[in-house]
Amino acid sequence: MSRSKNYKKLKNAKGIYQNDRTHKYLVEKRISGKLFTATFLSLYVAKEWQKRFYGKKIIKDSVESQCSTLKEVWETMQRNHFPILATSTKDIWHRRYRMLQTLEHLPMNLITPSKVSEWVIYWVGHFSTGDYQNSGRGHAGRCNLNNELNLLVCIFNWYKESDLFEKEALSLTCPVKKKHRKMGFIKPLPDKKKQIDLKDAFLFFEFLQPLYRDLAKMQFYCAGRIGEISGIQWSNVDLKNRRLIIKETCIWDTANKVFVELKLFPKNRESRIVFITDEIMEVLRHREAFRLQGNNFVFHVDGAPLNYCTIQINYRAAQRKSGVPYTGTHILRHGMAKLARQVGGGLDAVIAMTGHKDLKLADHYSKTTEDDQKHFSELIMSHIRNKMKPEIEPQADFENVIRLKNFKTS
Repeated sequence: MSRSKNYKKLKNAKGIYQNDRTHKYLVEKRISGKLFTATFLSLYVAKEWQKRFYGKKIIKDSVESQCSTLKEVWETMQRNHFPILATSTKDIWHRRYRMLQTLEHLPMNLITPSKVSEWVIYWVGHFSTGDYQNSGRGHAGRCNLNNELNLLVCIFNWYKESDLFEKEALSLTCPVKKKHRKMGFIKPLPDKKKQIDLKDAFLFFEFLQPLYRDLAKMQFYCAGRIGEISGIQWSNVDLKNRRLIIKETCIWDTANKVFVELKLFPKNRESRIVFITDEIMEVLRHREAFRLQGNNFVFHVDGAPLNYCTIQINYRAAQRKSGVPYTGTHILRHGMAKLARQVGGGLDAVIAMTGHKDLKLADHYSKTTEDDQKHFSELIMSHIRNKMKPEIEPQADFENVIRLKNFKTS
């Protein structure tokens, strides 16, 4: 490809140019009088290509490898594993993989802990620059590389377990170590409250429109994900026996956040039973007035499933008007998880309410906060004050004492 005026030469990078508009990198390499060019999203990958490209093939490493490259494993994973994943999960993984493209030319056995360390150091440096932090871009608030490292672990685990790569992956171990997450630290996570308390939850409900008030209450009482509650079907509601099945889930497009499909199972692929309490019964009775012939959705707008963008708009407006210090749609699930732990006294209560199968996740959703620290510190300090209170010395009782000056001798 020909180099346009928008490409400017980089200092200390021979044959590499950056586009002022797209910020992509153009690499030029002449081999046997023939000019080869390629464009890349990162300078690291551009330099790797320039170093390893020779004619029509890339020199993978000085040591010949019989293992598939990360790119080949990723493409195979998309064909064989992605069909069972949720649409939102696939979109998230695609987005996180972009940064791993700097490693995709490497065979899996050559993605060593040292290579991962190099990758972490490069991206931490990239995100820590003053120019990037002040760029105003959406990722300028990045705090760490945990999500990308988790995806790399997931790819390696799938690679190890897949029958397609059984022989070549037999002796390999995952190169991502604990140190890489520490190395991937960029800045502290923002102080964001995720577990809405009971008082704020009901204040939040008051500022919602009737449909979304019912939706939010149902989400809170069921400790459900917003997609699960939006997808509740009347066929799964048994008012007589007070049984509600959390089963179907609404799937929304990640770009415009409109309804795409109704998935037939929740995130963990297991439906769960919810007892219909008086509070849930009240919401369902209210929704019965809006039930339409031939429409199975409990929550809908004129028969159409709810769009996530509309839910967000209503939740955000109510959060802003009520003044509660919480944002997002997941705060209600977190809040009920925390309440279940407080009332039930353990993770069993959390799992019963949220449907989690993993104790770590249940603990994460209901973990202690600064409010708990305040509550327990006050209890402890009160106990200390009572224990350390000095004993009051008994005072003499002079009620029956006769003063000497009033005592007459015979």
